[in-house]
Amino acid sequence: MYSMNHDIVFKTNGKRWKLQLLSSVEIVSSAENLVDTAVILLPETVLNNVLNIEDKVQRGSEVVIRLGYDGKLKQEFVGYVTEVNNKSGALEIKCEDALFIFRKAVKDKVFKPAHVKTVLEYLISEVDSSFSLEMDADYGITYEKYTIYKAEAYDVLKKIQEELKANIYFDTANKTLHFHAPYKGSKGKVKYDLSKNVESSSLEYKKAQNRKLEVVIESTGVDGKITEVSVGTQGGEKINMKVGSMSKDDMKKIAESMLAEKNADKYEGSIDTWLIPYVEPTYTASFKDDDYPDRNGSYYVTSVTTSFSDAGGKRTVNFGIKLNDKK
Repeated sequence: MYSMNHDIVFKTNGKRWKLQLLSSVEIVSSAENLVDTAVILLPETVLNNVLNIEDKVQRGSEVVIRLGYDGKLKQEFVGYVTEVNNKSGALEIKCEDALFIFRKAVKDKVFKPAHVKTVLEYLISEVDSSFSLEMDADYGITYEKYTIYKAEAYDVLKKIQEELKANIYFDTANKTLHFHAPYKGSKGKVKYDLSKNVESSSLEYKKAQNRKLEVVIESTGVDGKITEVSVGTQGGEKINMKVGSMSKDDMKKIAESMLAEKNADKYEGSIDTWLIPYVEPTYTASFKDDDYPDRNGSYYVTSVTTSFSDAGGKRTVNFGIKLNDKK
């Protein structure tokens, strides 16, 4: 039987504090959300004494969470504390990943034209004091005009992600902000065999030919004129989306990206696994299912929820599109 271990360290005002007592921790990571989050629960009292951590953990404290078995720990989360609350007889510590540093007001600015990469470079220059941030951006979208007004860098990132359905995430190890098209940019690979290293499954397989879909993108130009771009098959399900002022070519990029995602073979639902094997969103998951060999192949991991407590360690993994049977 494996022995479960954790190593959770906070750093506040240059002082480190290692957590000894732990009720549970839950880490939620998703390629579809801008930030990853962690919630740590501690007992409110120890030997009838109230646990006081105010001088050790506060908003802005750095946190590193490592979990594993038999002393073999894997870094699961790096970020910052956002809240410390009393909740139902427990102390709750809420955390966000390193995109927390983008929760900083930036100066108003108008970009015309506005290459998204240029906007991101501006945000980095506004928040980058001592972090030496880099950027990896390969999704070539350009607005005719983009205005930042009374906003935090985080708000701008979130708006861009939601509007373009882009994959935006922060690589803590390399201090790099990533900006990619949906389902692009893989952090690693993992293998699953439904008969061996999967505890339970609620997956439902969806084949592309069962869908009839049209994607319509609408943009209002700087001159006030409305432009529409449509891709897909008329007469079926229609997805409508509005974007900022941009060219038809860039509107078409967004529409085709959405259509490819919606019209691909995919798994809906999730699997539950243990802490091993390790996996993150954007990983390529190689699947083996002896009952349905036609479904074997590689799938994009969209989200992972990792929980750790006395009850055990578990990952709930959700998947997206099938990746052309890459191994």
